[in-house]
Amino acid sequence: MNVQGDMTEADRALKARHRATWAMGDYPAVATELIPELGAILVEVCGVGRGDRVLDVAAGSGNAAIPAALAGASVVAGDLTPELLEAGRALAARRGAQVDWRQDDAEALPYADGEFDTVMSCLGVMFAPHHRAAAGELVRVCRPGGTIGLLNWTPEGFVGQMFATMKPYAPPRPPGAQPPPLWGDEDHVRALLGDAVTDVVVRRQTVTVDRFAHPGAFLDYFKANYGPTVAVYRGMAGDPDRAAALDDALTELARRHQRGEGGTTMEWEYLLLTARKRA
Repeated sequence: MNVQGDMTEADRALKARHRATWAMGDYPAVATELIPELGAILVEVCGVGRGDRVLDVAAGSGNAAIPAALAGASVVAGDLTPELLEAGRALAARRGAQVDWRQDDAEALPYADGEFDTVMSCLGVMFAPHHRAAAGELVRVCRPGGTIGLLNWTPEGFVGQMFATMKPYAPPRPPGAQPPPLWGDEDHVRALLGDAVTDVVVRRQTVTVDRFAHPGAFLDYFKANYGPTVAVYRGMAGDPDRAAALDDALTELARRHQRGEGGTTMEWEYLLLTARKRA
């Protein structure tokens, strides 16, 4: 049996499922309506400026790539999902940002060693299934002394807990695939980057989301727009009882996290990490 060939075929199938998942719903709406400031926060802490060569890994529709371009950088935005890249192109055009949009794979980036001054990812590389491979690529394409910047949901925060809530209702992960919220665990990311980096700065922060008037509004929005949630529900299309159970679990999760007057505000925690590639 050709084990390597079988693994390659399995990996291709896994990546195809990932592309299909993120093409479901409307992730560009999620990024622009719920968390528009996160990309700019990452760009600022990375110190991106005029003339910098920047790669936004798993860029989606450009939540970080577009602010980097508006800061004067030369930006490549890569993603597995063509539909997200098309949305990013349209959004960049409306905002007057020049971005080079490319379909690529965070685990096998088609760029030269040390090609970029800053390599960053805002809620993107965390969804690459093989964490060590993706981390190795982040480091490889960054120049010695350059900046690596990551912004990812924490396992303990609202979105991390949402993935934990959906897990029993989703198909099991393929062998070797790791859960996305691990990228929001400081120890995990430090271990992935290892001694290839120095000057690591880590902070936990939250983004305020006040769009949802009640927990049911959150549920309806995510079932319509957030690809991973849409995919889980489609997988249960023939089992209304399981779908109803997940409805209840997600609604209760949102209820527990809503704060403020009228219970309409949520704080979603993320891990913000920057590092220098060792010279």
